[in-house]
Amino acid sequence: QVQLVESGGGLVQAGGSLRLSCAASGRTISNYTMGWFRQAPGKEREFVVAIRWSDGSTYYADSLKGRFTISRDNAKNTVYLQMNSLKPEDTAVYYCAAGVQISFTATGKIRTGTSSTSWGQGTQVTVSS
Repeated sequence: QVQLVESGGGLVQAGGSLRLSCAASGRTISNYTMGWFRQAPGKEREFVVAIRWSDGSTYYADSLKGRFTISRDNAKNTVYLQMNSLKPEDTAVYYCAAGVQISFTATGKIRTGTSSTSWGQGTQVTVSS
């Protein structure tokens, strides 16, 4: 089992930026796809972005492409989520995930599987208007 610890959440004004970090420990993640999900109050958890650790391939939710960027530090076993031009609707608890299954629908839309995913505790991001 992978242990994940997120940090970097907080309160920011609309238009601002935040960088979230997720440090992984417990087992090697070199064969994992790491991801970020978020859950706003009263809504279901939704996929944000993922990165395949082995080759750095990235997968973004269409609605967030261009504002959010995922990256990784191999030496630190850490994945980052850089969030720019934040909007009030980005307010949510952001969860780091290890072991995300990525597939695609016939129309090319990303589909995620999380049946065997390890989750972090979540970090709150609040964007004020």
